Order: sequence, then C-alpha cells, then structure tokens
Amino acid sequence: MKQQDITIKPRIYAMSFARVYPEYINKAAKKGRTKAEVDQVILWLTGYTQDELEAQLEKQTNIETFLAEAPQLNPLRSLIKGVVCGVRVEDIQEPTMQGIRYLDKLIDELAKGKTMEKILRQA
Repeated sequence: MKQQDITIKPRIYAMSFARVYPEYINKAAKKGRTKAEVDQVILWLTGYTQDELEAQLEKQTNIETFLAEAPQLNPLRSLIKGVVCGVRVEDIQEPTMQGIRYLDKLIDELAKGKTMEKILRQA
C-alpha cells in the first residue's frame, strides 16, 4: 500500500485576515499608535492599496490567500529581522509562515514605538 504525502497546514492559514486585523489594531492602539499606521505597515509589506485591503477584509479572505494574492510583497521585507513567538523570522523557510511572522514583527515594532521610517526599512 502506497503512503500518501499529506501536508498539514497550520490552522492560522485558514483563519480570516479580518479576524486577525482588529488584534493588530488593538495591539498598536494600546501603545498610542493608529489604525492608519497599522494599515500603512500592511500596505508596505503586501503592496495592497487601501481599497484592496478593505476589499480583502470585506471578503473575509483567509490569511494564506491574503498573502498569496498580495500584489507586490515588498522586496525590503528581507531586512526584517528578529524573534516572534520564539522563532527568528529570517530563519523561517515556509513563505506563508514567514509572511505572517514578518507582519507580526512589524506590528510589534509599531507597538514598541519605533518610527515609521525604521519600521518601513527606510532608515
């Protein structure tokens, strides 16, 4: 009997981005940052426009699709370094999980008070 290759995806991949999005906003807001700044970070990373982001939220797009359909993942994302959930983001091999952790790291930086120039890797 031949064994099938079954890949089990992390549960977060199927989660709606619209479910995670308010958590990002709340995390940033607790530290005095705004929804506009959260959106700016998301748009920078993914290449979505504000209207496209809102359409994805409206459609309840899952996180895997949200990242897979991103118009233009920012080439400077490789400059995002550090630890999220005990894992170095630059060492994650799986592209979807790395994209999720890149976004988590950017939101962490926003909540920690970094300037937008540093978060968006312009300085």
